[in-house]
Amino acid sequence: MNCADTVKKAMLLYAVTDRAWCGKETLPHQVEQALKGGVTCVQLREKSLDDAAFLKEALILKELCRTYHVPLIINDNVKVAVKCGADGIHVGQQDMEAKNVRALVGPKMIVGVSVQSVAQAVLAAQCGADYLGVGAVFATSTKLDADSVSHGMLKAICEAVPLPVVAIGGITKDNLLELAGSGVDGVALVSAIFGSGDIEGECRALYALSERMVLL
Repeated sequence: MNCADTVKKAMLLYAVTDRAWCGKETLPHQVEQALKGGVTCVQLREKSLDDAAFLKEALILKELCRTYHVPLIINDNVKVAVKCGADGIHVGQQDMEAKNVRALVGPKMIVGVSVQSVAQAVLAAQCGADYLGVGAVFATSTKLDADSVSHGMLKAICEAVPLPVVAIGGITKDNLLELAGSGVDGVALVSAIFGSGDIEGECRALYALSERMVLL
C-alpha cells in the first residue's frame, strides 16, 4: 500500500485522456496543457491501441508528467504500466482483480479500482487497492456503458473504506460542487478537460472548484 496522503492529494483534479478529443492537437500537447492548468494526476486510457503503440505513448507521457511532478496512471494494461515505469495502474470490475494486479506490480505502484457499491469498495481495499474511482456520478456521454451511482451510495462508499476516493462520470464546472459533503477527495474528468477549447484555463477553474468542494 502507498502513502494515503500522497495518493489523496493526487485525486484532487484527475485527468483521464481520450484521444477522441484530440482534433488537430496531439495527445501529449493536450496533456501538457492540462498539467500547466494544475491537474494533480493523469490517467492514460487507450482501448484501441496495440501494446507497442500504447507503450510508446506511455513513455512520452511519463516523462511529461515527471516534469510536472504529477503521477501517471495507466488504465487497465498492467504490462504497459510495468514496462513504462508508470506510477500507477487503474482497473475496472471487468478487468483483472486487484489482488492479482498487486501481485504483478509490487508494493510501490499505485493501484486504483473502479467500484459502484460498498461491497466492491471493501473488497478492493482488502485486495490492496490504494484508491477507488466511483461513478458514474452524473450522466456521461464519454462512457456509454457506465452505470450510475447515487450520491447516497457515493457517500456510503467514502464512509466504508479508509482509502482516497475520486468521483467520475459527467462532472463539469456546473455540477462539481454538488459533490460537496460526499467525502470524495477529488474528481476525475475526461471531456470537461480535453473537450475544452482552452484546456489550461479550464483546468485552473476546475482546480479551484475542486479545492472548494473538498472543503465544504
